[in-house]
Amino acid sequence: MQSLLSNIARCTLCAPHLNHDPRPIISVHRDSKMIIIGQAPGSVVHRTGIPWDDKSGDNLRKWMNVDKATFYDNHKVSIIPMGFCYPGKGKSGDLPPRKECAPKWHQSLLSELNNVELILLIGQYAQGYYLKGQKMKTLTETVRNYQNYLPQFFVLPHPSPRNNIWMKKNEWFSKEVLPHLKELVRQTLNP
Repeated sequence: MQSLLSNIARCTLCAPHLNHDPRPIISVHRDSKMIIIGQAPGSVVHRTGIPWDDKSGDNLRKWMNVDKATFYDNHKVSIIPMGFCYPGKGKSGDLPPRKECAPKWHQSLLSELNNVELILLIGQYAQGYYLKGQKMKTLTETVRNYQNYLPQFFVLPHPSPRNNIWMKKNEWFSKEVLPHLKELVRQTLNP
């Protein structure tokens, strides 16, 4: 595992497509019981080097009902984004995660994690990659039908503050999905 993590830390596969130096940001331990697979680090995370160290992370921790100490204990929670490096800014927010990381590194990482009980797939990129043909037509439909993907995957929208409008339009998410998420996270991390 240490050799794999060292290789990831030195990865420059996406360098030709970035206008900054690559900085792969993941947090993994072979004993993890849960994996969070999100999109890619944002600009704040790129600066700090701490995954989910932003408003989206604050929202995700609220959704999961976990404190920072639990969230960042990689013996419990591994964090593996679809793109390991900040992809840069686009016209309406950050660019999508680079497509090189998941095919290059995910399978090797997942094969090292033998105690995983729950994988959170956050956002359309993670869901598209892992659910393949099982994903619904829209992210909203996929999340509404989250129970179809259990017990292996728990599908979620991205917790970005930019999705507050989505949250208001889809009140069922807070009422129906989040309580189930909190309970599964509690069972997984505190058996």
